[in-house]
Amino acid sequence: MLATFPDSAVSKQRKIIHVDMDAFYASVEQRDAPALRGQPVVVAWRGARSVVCAASYEARKYGVRSAMPALRAERLCPQAVFVPPDFARYKAVSQQIRAIFQQHTPLVEPLSLDEAYLDVSHSPSCDGIATEIARTIREQIFQITGLTASAGIAPNKFIAKVASDWRKPNGQFVVTPARVEAFLTGLPVARIPGVGKVMQTRLGSLGVETVGQLRELPLAQLQAEFGSWGARLYERARGIDERPVVAFSPVQSISSEDTFGEDLPLSALGPAIIAQAARTWAARSRTERVPHTVVLKLKTADFRILTRSFTPEVAPASQQALTDIALALCERVNLPADTLYRLVGVGLSGFHDDAGAAVQGELFASGPPGASGDQD
Repeated sequence: MLATFPDSAVSKQRKIIHVDMDAFYASVEQRDAPALRGQPVVVAWRGARSVVCAASYEARKYGVRSAMPALRAERLCPQAVFVPPDFARYKAVSQQIRAIFQQHTPLVEPLSLDEAYLDVSHSPSCDGIATEIARTIREQIFQITGLTASAGIAPNKFIAKVASDWRKPNGQFVVTPARVEAFLTGLPVARIPGVGKVMQTRLGSLGVETVGQLRELPLAQLQAEFGSWGARLYERARGIDERPVVAFSPVQSISSEDTFGEDLPLSALGPAIIAQAARTWAARSRTERVPHTVVLKLKTADFRILTRSFTPEVAPASQQALTDIALALCERVNLPADTLYRLVGVGLSGFHDDAGAAVQGELFASGPPGASGDQD
């Protein structure tokens, strides 16, 4: 029976588990088609604008990764077996896995079809021992689905997510409160969620490559360099993450963006928009909800941020549809032709539980993306 925890229950130390399925989509394909086992499987449609949804560990040995353009994956691994994604099947397996989670705690926060946070601080399962709960969950997943999962166990979400990747595939790693500082000290700053290549470069200019080195910088300096994000870096360097596990948090928006190495004119942004649309669509495939609005984000060389949005009558049903709308939204950028841009992003918002839901909050009262009326 599913345990319920009193609202007044207070724990001095949280016990958070991050469960991450191992190469989920590819593993489902290999499970259901024995001929694919041991083969470098790439879950993706073929085509110039297609991206990799998942890659088996055999394919990853060649450098193939999710969100990578399918053409690049084919160049890296010519012998790869391309399999078109079957999201209905992946969703069915995901529901089996979530049912297992619910046997151990009601506090489950799914991040996608293949990963979730679990707060087991007050769970009576396995006598409340988080490492045993994680081990039991992984065993149940294998028994019921035939798939393997990895898990990280820690005092908070940030450390648990990093730890779940520590012994992949089919492993688990625990970071106790007493070991948090030692665990983080030698960790590359790139392992902190939100620290991308541009942030790594900026931190590198400050002599920071590891979390331990980041910890040496005072809060005031980090805030001066990175604004509000500096406070977040200060906390993460110390293993601080007070975010609760939210049992239900439906997807509201998905986006992907990139900062260029050098500023570019609007006329040169096409390839970058196509690439970001591909990444956004790959992320969109991980949620069951349906987006209705496409958003184009631009940042000028002088750090002015512009957004252009469009809500079509029919929700974008393909990566091609998303890309076409994002490219068309460039026509709504009414700045001088010689304006340079340092960042571009493509997003999806206006999510509903089904494609037929009423479209709300339409940002364009009439006309296609080329019509007039939006604001910076």
